[in-house]
Order: sequence, then structure tokens, then C-alpha cells
Amino acid sequence: MKITETVRSLTEGKVNELGYRLYDVEFAKEPEGYVLTLYIEAESPITLDDCEKVSRAVEPILDEKDPIVQAYYLSVSSVGLDRPLKTDEDYRRNTGGKIDIKLYAPINKKKSFTGILESYDEESFTVKLDGTGESMTFAKKSAASVKPHIDF
Repeated sequence: MKITETVRSLTEGKVNELGYRLYDVEFAKEPEGYVLTLYIEAESPITLDDCEKVSRAVEPILDEKDPIVQAYYLSVSSVGLDRPLKTDEDYRRNTGGKIDIKLYAPINKKKSFTGILESYDEESFTVKLDGTGESMTFAKKSAASVKPHIDF
């Protein structure tokens, strides 16, 4: 089992118990060393106090079970407005909203698309494209990233 999966299984119950959802777990080598990041979400915006509360609650669990051999820093963060769509719940929440799609390989010489998410299923999603109004279906596995569109 991957480190991220192990950490998720060890901490998700505690995170839920505190009233949050564990959105994602990342373990990466950064310039300052290894960093384990837990991304949390809730119905209301996540604050620094929320991150600290989750950190203090999961740290003893991780210390006791010791699932990571390397020394690491624990970080708890909110997911952010531009969090990628990964789960059916993410797609459901963003149906009817504008999204940005980046593909691994180009379609008609384009790798980036923007449009309104019309529908989705287990394997694909359909978008009404900006500019043309044409509906286009993308395989989820062909998308390098799918994120809510943010106008600045």
C-alpha cells in the first residue's frame, strides 16, 4: 500500500470525527525535506485554526503507527478554490459551472479547453465549449487536470 493510502486510512476517521472531510493526501520531497500534506474541506471556509486542530489530532496517530520511514514535516491545508475535480462528488458539485481542462495529448491541435460542465459518468465528462457552444465529451483518463474556472 502506498504511503498516501496508508496515511488516509489512519487519519480519515479522526478528520471526519472533527467535522471535516479529508480531500487528499500528498507525500512529496521538497527542498526543505519530505512533506506530508493533508488537504481538508468543510461546508464553511477552512481557517488556520481548523488546520491546526486537525494537525494536533492526527499527529499522535501518525507518531504511534509510524507509517513513514523518512523524517517529514506534517502540513494540513485547505483544498483551495481551484482544486482539481477527482471524484464524482467534485463533478456533481461543479455540474453547470465553468471548468478548465488540460489534456495529456492534443485534440485538433489543442490541449486546453474551457466550458460549462454539462454531465459526467464514471469514465467521461461532457462540456459545452466556450466560443463555439459545441458540446464535447472527454475521457477522464485523457485529462491531465480538470479544475473550476476562476475569473480574475
